[in-house]
Amino acid sequence: MPEHLLSRVEQCYQAAETFFKQPFARAEVCFKLRGQKAGVAHLTENKLRFNPQLYRENREDFLKQTVPHEVAHLIAHQLFGLKIQPHGAEWQLIMRGVYELPPNRCHSYTVQRRTVSRYIYRCSCPQGEFPFSAQRHSLVSKGRRYYCRRCKVTLSFTGEQRLE
Repeated sequence: MPEHLLSRVEQCYQAAETFFKQPFARAEVCFKLRGQKAGVAHLTENKLRFNPQLYRENREDFLKQTVPHEVAHLIAHQLFGLKIQPHGAEWQLIMRGVYELPPNRCHSYTVQRRTVSRYIYRCSCPQGEFPFSAQRHSLVSKGRRYYCRRCKVTLSFTGEQRLE
């Protein structure tokens, strides 16, 4: 796990402790997050998950903005409880007051979409083409049936596969 990120998490906790003059329970930190999210705070588990790919590609901004963003969620939860809005006034107070950062809800990192296989199914309609995910295609091979809503015919696999 990148030491810079762990160090930044600790800095954020220390800044909050200085600001609020009270200790906060440290979160478990892991790097098991994929997809579009840069980070996630699991409030009741006191856990932070970060996206290693987005961290590698956006290191400076990630450390400056994303890490405090997620730590602020846990600090807000410890101070105010579960009934607050995720990006509400309490969270914004921490972002502005403690970290002196704009309370941006979302990152603007470029996210690489992975290519996925689509299995092409057809019915008897003129434009009756249905691209199935690998998961749905697997269910068909185990006996599940899908029907066209227009012509009510069982969809059948064409043998064609596409990458999207």
